[in-house]
Amino acid sequence: MYTFDKTLTDTTFEAAIAHTKQALAAKGFGILTEIDVQKTMKTKLDETMPGYAILGACNPKMAFEALKL
Repeated sequence: MYTFDKTLTDTTFEAAIAHTKQALAAKGFGILTEIDVQKTMKTKLDETMPGYAILGACNPKMAFEALKL
């Protein structure tokens, strides 16, 4: 499995995204990509869905070590 999943309760979607970004930053990760899936589905397919985001996170030091030849 290549994902980490966590359900947050008693919070808003926006607060959950902010909390996740803060937690990643505290561990040295930055957000390289952020895809607003809800907005994309509305724009491309005119479909409505709950808040959904994909965050592409990277820790530069770890990435460099992993990519060294």
